[in-house]
Amino acid sequence: MDVTLEGAQALVAIAEAGSFSAAARRLGKVQSAVSYNVKQLEGALGVALFDRSGHRAQLTSAGRVILGEARLLLSRARRMEALGARLGQGFEPRLQVVVDGAVPMAPLLEALDALGAEDLPTHIQLRTEYLGGVPVRFDELGADLMLSLVPVSGPGWQVVPLQELDFRLMACPEHPAVAQAPLSPSELAHHLELSVHDSDPETWSRDTNLNPGARVFYVGDFAAKREGLVRGLGLGWMPQHLVRSELEARRLVELAGVGPKRFPLSLCWREDRPLGPVGERLRGALVERLGGHPGSNAR
Repeated sequence: MDVTLEGAQALVAIAEAGSFSAAARRLGKVQSAVSYNVKQLEGALGVALFDRSGHRAQLTSAGRVILGEARLLLSRARRMEALGARLGQGFEPRLQVVVDGAVPMAPLLEALDALGAEDLPTHIQLRTEYLGGVPVRFDELGADLMLSLVPVSGPGWQVVPLQELDFRLMACPEHPAVAQAPLSPSELAHHLELSVHDSDPETWSRDTNLNPGARVFYVGDFAAKREGLVRGLGLGWMPQHLVRSELEARRLVELAGVGPKRFPLSLCWREDRPLGPVGERLRGALVERLGGHPGSNAR
């Protein structure tokens, strides 16, 4: 015999109301139905939940343990009912978002925090990729949204231009290029550059560094690149928001005479995978926080 929600409800009601008769009134049942539900639960579990030897039935030690589990079971059942109701209203079970690792995470996390406060049923999954690897992973996953620094165009795409990201050429203060600055492009090429390689497998055989002709060490992500720069391993282009504390502590400095390189950020999705209610909420929140204008710039 299986454990039933009716048995769990009866157990909790008796414990909270103080008697079988009071529990029956709370549940809108006759007392014999409540007693039957408890006996079913005891039979399913193989333990006595109540000591019935006295004037009033008392929970046994096993009953006190099972009471906690029954409350959890009922809580999960209520949660399941609420989720079913929201999903029945068209909310997506899952939303996948692919993000370039250079994108500021604070606005994204603020948007997710706002969604979390609404107790929505959708599971949101973030994937981090770099440059051309963002649209590649987006297509591989059949994802819903992406924040990309690589322009996408063509039929079937919806694109909202957002803010530009500034990359500045950085080095530790002791690096020889800092004392030599300003440097011409040909002079910069004499120094080792640290670069996060495009994560698109089709470009692995091509250089993606920003100082043409320079020797390059490719690393897996911006955290490794930042560490290498602080250690004096080479020069590197970094988004300022990822090295703010290093700049404030002068563990890194910008090279004088070298202007920023700007990359336009876009929020993209596919017309053949229309966004559900949560996707639309997240899209609007990202546009608001990352500098676009909902609807007016979509193409």
